[in-house]
Amino acid sequence: MNRFLKKAVFTLALLVVGSGMAQARDQVKITGSSTVFPFSSYVAEELGATTKFPAPVVESTGSGGGHKLFGAGMGPNTPDIANSSRRMKDSEFETATKNGVVDITEAKIGFDGIAIAQNKENPAMSLSLEELASAVAADILVDGKLVPNPYTMWNEINPSLPARKIVFYGPPTSSGTRDAFEEMVVEKVFGKKEGYPKDYKKIRQDSAYVPAGENDNLIVQKLAKDKDAFGIFGYSFLEENADTIQAAAVNGVVPGPESVASGKYPISRSLYFYIKNAHYDAVPGLKEYVELFMSEKMIGKDGLLKGIGLIPLPDDARAKVREDVLAKKKLTLDDLKK
Repeated sequence: MNRFLKKAVFTLALLVVGSGMAQARDQVKITGSSTVFPFSSYVAEELGATTKFPAPVVESTGSGGGHKLFGAGMGPNTPDIANSSRRMKDSEFETATKNGVVDITEAKIGFDGIAIAQNKENPAMSLSLEELASAVAADILVDGKLVPNPYTMWNEINPSLPARKIVFYGPPTSSGTRDAFEEMVVEKVFGKKEGYPKDYKKIRQDSAYVPAGENDNLIVQKLAKDKDAFGIFGYSFLEENADTIQAAAVNGVVPGPESVASGKYPISRSLYFYIKNAHYDAVPGLKEYVELFMSEKMIGKDGLLKGIGLIPLPDDARAKVREDVLAKKKLTLDDLKK
């Protein structure tokens, strides 16, 4: 009986929250990844332009910041959706569950590559993944000892690289792009290397790596002025600014729709958003926003979001994700461990 009583109380609480939310606001509230932001904003504007619902409010807080707000609890002052340029972490799921956010659906929308970009007037640059990791890692093994990264010039890492100052404008610690970059570059190269701590993925904190906030457009602007610098951001920003910046090749591969979707480009990842299913009945337009985002019109192989840099999922994978999202498939901790 106790279990059924708890379920009834919880259901009643959701109804109370939903009623309050319906009275509190009539716009969908979205937060999270700066990489997913342009895609989410595009869908939000389309919803506002083509339906009776107002355009959702979309904020760029970084994936980590978005999950923190999303998982803080239920109610009108919390987001309905969290955008994420990486998968939700186990710890974020557990925090959300503890705070009463117990019915979440995960929507994978496509692929993205993390570009290592520079001013287009510079000579083309080709880096191995190890050279890139050696430039950004906080520590380097020298004579058997781990020391703070001593490299200030690219030719100190490899004499065949240019005598050019090492400078990166990259995402801050709240960013999903930062998380993915740490794992796919630094941890992949040094995480299992003898002499490094297990799963090592620390990025240097000196002037060679400058956290540039959650606005990737600001990084693009910095590259126009600083020809020594490289910027780290999602492929969509590279494509949007192809007239002023170019990508370095990594392991001989430049980021592009085919190389990212196939995984040949070594810094490729999936993009997501997460939905509070209990908010559907309380927030007008949430259902319609999700349906529009997951439609072929938006994320299809010739969808509108492809035109601004989203790399679509394969047809069968896209159909399965759409089916699960529209059925409000409940995310579990076991799903995140797969």
